[in-house]
Amino acid sequence: MCLHCTARIFCRDIETIKKPFISPQQKVHVQVTTHSMPPQKMEIFKSLEGWAEDNVLIHLKPVETCWQPQDFLPDPCRDDFQEQVKELRERAKGIPDDYFVVLVGDMITEEALPTYQTYLNTFDGVRDETGASPTPWAVWNRAWTAEENRHGHLLNKYLYLSGRVDMKLIDKTIQYLIGSGMDVGTQNNPYLGFIYTSFQERATFISHGNTARLAKKHGDIKLAQICGTIAADEKRHEAAYTKISGKLFEMDPDATVLAFADMMRKKITMPAYMMYDGRDDNLFGNFSAVAQRLGVYTAKDYADILEHLISVWKVGDLRGLSAQGQKAQEYVCGLSPRIRRLQERAETRAEQGAWIPFSWIHGRQVQL
Repeated sequence: MCLHCTARIFCRDIETIKKPFISPQQKVHVQVTTHSMPPQKMEIFKSLEGWAEDNVLIHLKPVETCWQPQDFLPDPCRDDFQEQVKELRERAKGIPDDYFVVLVGDMITEEALPTYQTYLNTFDGVRDETGASPTPWAVWNRAWTAEENRHGHLLNKYLYLSGRVDMKLIDKTIQYLIGSGMDVGTQNNPYLGFIYTSFQERATFISHGNTARLAKKHGDIKLAQICGTIAADEKRHEAAYTKISGKLFEMDPDATVLAFADMMRKKITMPAYMMYDGRDDNLFGNFSAVAQRLGVYTAKDYADILEHLISVWKVGDLRGLSAQGQKAQEYVCGLSPRIRRLQERAETRAEQGAWIPFSWIHGRQVQL
């Protein structure tokens, strides 16, 4: 879910990022810095393998005890399958279009999972070198992907059965997004990468939690259960990534606080920023504006997450930092009040959003 707000002060400007995977004529070449982690830091992650096995893998659940998408959907093997689908569609009728725009955007983000597994496997020192490596880092990457895989599948099937959305346009958007990939500025560096994933997992936990709240408000308790269950998974994954970064703050505080400051200067860009449906060049920004207006994910949440991570990692209490590290510490710890002041000014200046059509809901118009 995007960190978009009315003034676009917390997202990387959409126009400065290369356009989505549209056509050969529109390709833009982007200079990307890779492998920014010094070789001597690789040994830190090697030394943490035993720790990761004991402290990170515990946040995974055995497959046999995991929920599966079919637990929440009509059962095609039952004689009353059609009646179950009819009930689902009746509940969906009471949900407004703007909610479906956000739910579809969330689902598309989840369905771009191949990109995210590829992304994790760019991190120096923790990647899955063979595709079936037994290291704890590699086991985590694969098992995290397997757990996340259920999220998009469940939301996709629910939306298909609801009859409220244009599945062909949604499928096109997913294909465009996976084909576009992503570059969120982590440079193959796990210090940067784990800061990013800590932030992003908390953002998705908040987003899915709020879609659950709104589904309940609109009278669809089963959809609320679906979104809430996905949010619980994201919370578990957030705990793992936050723990990894916390360990890095403990072992190598200078490099980790520098990474934290670097990511916050770049501004955390959500992984679906390349979203495109073949029609709307600003689809991600428009989807994000609807999410902001509904309170599903807002600029306030961005500041809240930053404050949460500073507190959990005890960034303000770090001692013995280099001069650069101290500057990074001061920057990070002083950033949240600045963000909130910008947010307040943006909200004061904000005008009522325009109404625009969304292909995902058959071109019906929704207010931004």
